[in-house]
Amino acid sequence: MKRFKKPKIPLYIIAALLLGLKTYIAYRFIFNVELDNSMQELILFINPFVSAFLILALGVWFNKTSRQMKYIRYATLLASVLIWANLVFYRQFTDFITIPQLFMGSNMTDLGSSILTLIKPWDLLLFVDAAIVWYLSKKYEGSLSVQYPRSGKVGALAFSLVLLAGNFFLAEMERPQLFTRGFDREYLVKNIGLFNYHVYDIVIHSKNESQRVFADGNEIPEIQDYIKENVEHETSEKMNGIAKGKNIIFLNAESLQHFVMNSEVNGEEVTPFLNQLAQDEDTYYFDNFYEQTGQGNTSDSEFLVENSLYPLSRGAVFFTHGNNEYHSFPEMIKEAGYTSAVLHANNKSFWNRDAMYDSLNIDEFFGEESYDVTPEDSVGWGLKDKPFFEQSIPLLESLEEPFYSKMILLTNHFPFELDEEDATIDKFDSNSNTLNSYIPTVRYMDEAIEEFFAELKESGLYEDSIIVIMGDHIGISANHNKAMAKYLDKEEITPYDQVQLQRVPLFIHIPGDGNGKTIDTVTGQIDLKPTMLNMLGVDSGEDIYFGNDLFSDDRKVYVALRNGDFVSEDFVKTAGSCYDRETGELIDEVAEEETDSETGEDAEEAEKELESVESACDAIQEKVDTELSYSDSIIYGDLFRFVDFGDEEK
Repeated sequence: MKRFKKPKIPLYIIAALLLGLKTYIAYRFIFNVELDNSMQELILFINPFVSAFLILALGVWFNKTSRQMKYIRYATLLASVLIWANLVFYRQFTDFITIPQLFMGSNMTDLGSSILTLIKPWDLLLFVDAAIVWYLSKKYEGSLSVQYPRSGKVGALAFSLVLLAGNFFLAEMERPQLFTRGFDREYLVKNIGLFNYHVYDIVIHSKNESQRVFADGNEIPEIQDYIKENVEHETSEKMNGIAKGKNIIFLNAESLQHFVMNSEVNGEEVTPFLNQLAQDEDTYYFDNFYEQTGQGNTSDSEFLVENSLYPLSRGAVFFTHGNNEYHSFPEMIKEAGYTSAVLHANNKSFWNRDAMYDSLNIDEFFGEESYDVTPEDSVGWGLKDKPFFEQSIPLLESLEEPFYSKMILLTNHFPFELDEEDATIDKFDSNSNTLNSYIPTVRYMDEAIEEFFAELKESGLYEDSIIVIMGDHIGISANHNKAMAKYLDKEEITPYDQVQLQRVPLFIHIPGDGNGKTIDTVTGQIDLKPTMLNMLGVDSGEDIYFGNDLFSDDRKVYVALRNGDFVSEDFVKTAGSCYDRETGELIDEVAEEETDSETGEDAEEAEKELESVESACDAIQEKVDTELSYSDSIIYGDLFRFVDFGDEEK
C-alpha cells in the first residue's frame, strides 16, 4: 500500500508567520502606536504579515536548497535587527529611523551612555523567531525547503503583491493622501508597515536627493509670491532698533520644556530663577512658544533661529545639507557691524557644526578645545553648565563688539545624569527614570543661568547686551506619558496634551527696558530671526523666510510643527483631528453635543457652525502643508544659490 507523506509547511511560511506575529506585538505593545478605531486595528494587524510574506516569499526563487535556507535565515535576522534598531531609536524620539539619519553615524561616538540607557536586556526576545528559523533551517534543511516550478514562483510573488495592494487600499481608505503627506512617520508605519515604510523612505530620499540636480531657480518666484501674500506681516514699531548696537547673547537651553516653569516637586520650585526672570520688568516672556524641530533636535532649533526656514522632516539639515547656501541671521547682521560666535563645549564635528557654521557665515566657533574640560567638571555629555558659563566669560570678552553669540548648554541632556553633589532638588517619583532624573538637571541649569547673569554683570557685558533664552526641543518624549500624566496631575496625556508639551520657554531680557511682560500669543522658533532683525533695526530686504516678528500684532494666525500638525489662536490640529486650543476638546465632539441638544433650525445652525470651523481648520492645514513643502524645496534644491539677496558678504 502506498504511503502518503504528511503535508509540510515550507520554512518561508513559518518564518513569515513568526516575523509577522512578532512585528505586530512590537507595534501594539512596545512602540506604543496610537489606534483610533477598529479599521486602524485591522490594518495594523494585517500589514506585518503582508510585509513578512512578501520579503520571505522571495526565497522560493532560489533553486538551490542551501541558498534558499540561507536567504530565509538572513532575511529574518536582518528584519529583526531593523525592528530592534527602530525600537531603540523610538524609545528616545518616539519616531522611526530615516535614511538621512544613517549618514549621521559619526554622532554615535559622542552618544555614549545615552544609547546604552535605551538598550534593554529583554530586547533579546526580538530575536527569538530568528533563532527558531535559524535552527529549523539547519536541522530540517531538506524537508522545509520548496522547489516550485516557475509558475509556482510567479504565483507566490503575485499573491504577495495582491496582499500588498489590499493593504495599501485599506490604508488609503483610512488615511487619504497617505503617501503625499509623509510628515508623520507613525501614520506610515501604522498603515503600511515598518518594512514598507523603509522602502518608501528610500524612494523619497532618492527623489529628494535628485532635486538639487534638476533645480534651476525657477521655483523661487512662486515661493516669493506665496510669502508676500501669506507670510509677510508688519514688524513692531515699538521694538524696532531697541537692540541697535547692543550685543545679543543667545542661550540654547538644552531640553528645557514649558511644563517645568512654575511647577514644584516636594514643595520645591524646579526653576526658581527662571520663574523670577519671567516676572522681571526687563523680560518679555512668551508662554505659548512652540519648538518646531524634527529629527535634528538641537541642530534643528539652530537652523530655525538662524534662517527662519523649517528643518527637514527626515534627518538633520546640518548633516544632509550642511554645504548649501543660506541667507542666515549672522550673515545679514554683518552689514550692521556685528560679529558672530557659537560657544559649545563639545566636539566641533558633532552634528556637522564645523561645516554648517561656515555655510551660516558664523565668524567664530569655540568648541571643546577652547575649554578646560576635566572629569571633575564633566557629566553626561561633557562640561557642566556652571563651569561652561564661567569659562565662557573671557571668550565673550574677547569678541569684537557688538556681537551675536549663541551658547549651547549640555547638562540638561538625555539621559539627564548629574553628580550627587550638584543635585539641589529631589528627583520626581514615577515609573520613568528619565522624567525623575530630568528634574534635578533642569534645576542645575536654572542655577547655572542665574550664576551666568551675575558673571555678566561683573564682567560689564550685562548692560550692553540683550539676553535671549530659548528651550531648544522637548526632553521628555511620548514614551514617558504615564509618568508625565502623574506629574501634570492628569488621567492621561491626550494628543492635544502632547502638542502642548511642545511648548518651550522663551525669554527676551533687555536690561533697563522696564516694559517687560508675559506674551501669550501663539509663536514658534521660526519667528526668532525676523524678531531679532527688527530689534537690531536691520532691514530684512528681499529675505525669504516663514516667521513673523514675535512682538507684532500683525502676524500669521498659526505655528506649523515639523510633522505637519499646527497650533493657531483657535485650534490645535494633530493626529488628523482638530481641537479647541483653549479647552482641548475635539471640535466635532463639542459640535455633536450641541447638535444633539438642539432641534430644527438651531440644529441646522449648529451643523453649519461645525462645517465652518472644520473649513477654517482645513484652510490652515493647507497653508501649513504649503509652507513646509516650499521650505523643503529651498533646502533640497539648494535654491538660495540662485538668489541675489544683495548682501556684500554673499
